[in-house]
Amino acid sequence: MNSELWIEEKLEDFLGLRIRVEKTLFSGKSPFQSVDVVETRGHGKMLLNDGLIMVTERDEFSYHDMITHVPLFVHPNPKKVLVIGGGDGGTAREVIRHPSIEKCTMVEIDEMVVNACKEYIPQTSSKLNDPKVDLIIGDGVKFVEEAAKTGDRYDVILVDSTDPIGPAQPLFGHEFYENIFKALSDDGIVVSQGESPFYQTTMQNKLVQILHDTFPIVSIYNFSNLTYPGGLWSFTFGSKKYHPTNDFKSDRVEQSGLDFEYYNAEVHNAAFALPTFMRKRLGQWLKDR
Repeated sequence: MNSELWIEEKLEDFLGLRIRVEKTLFSGKSPFQSVDVVETRGHGKMLLNDGLIMVTERDEFSYHDMITHVPLFVHPNPKKVLVIGGGDGGTAREVIRHPSIEKCTMVEIDEMVVNACKEYIPQTSSKLNDPKVDLIIGDGVKFVEEAAKTGDRYDVILVDSTDPIGPAQPLFGHEFYENIFKALSDDGIVVSQGESPFYQTTMQNKLVQILHDTFPIVSIYNFSNLTYPGGLWSFTFGSKKYHPTNDFKSDRVEQSGLDFEYYNAEVHNAAFALPTFMRKRLGQWLKDR
């Protein structure tokens, strides 16, 4: 790559996003995927897996704030959190900002992603060596399966996955979420990367249906970003006990003393106010209790 190059991420055969690249910082091929880190004009450093944009310094906070702080402020006292994926480190970074957290276990299958981000994107990876973070290079599907068998229990599980291709494909199935249910504490919550409500409706429908079949409380919420196709993206929310808005105490956010770039109490509630087209499509699988 050189200063004259633009990278382009294409969605199927009808959409593309082009971003100017200043220089390549890292390029490698792991057993699972290609991994690239580039310096861009306008978006800072960027991680790409198999040519798909995962993280940019300019807008990573919107994703990491919303996957993390929504469930952690719904659960009244989260102590143990499991992150599946999240190799850039941004989700773990946000998890351990909560003083109640005793341990954040992070299971990432691709060590190359972790090492590349540690070296080139410290904005997201700077807390991966924190004593509260237990970083495991391994298969998240097998880890959850084993946790379900052995009795390891987590208050919150965050599935910080890529799209359902390559190594992330098994993270979008019934068996995986049945094991997540078993690996959660009796009042546990799972939040997962939920795809685009415009462009990945088939997979989004599937995820919500799986949660409907597995959890007593099911919801979905939205956030906006700059570099994912369409700009509007979703997270799915499955819970054994707590409702994402009815059991959300907004004063906890202010009392926490934490400062956020995207998240706040008003955004928390508003994120669950679904556009009509999403309610029509997904409403049959959403559950309050």
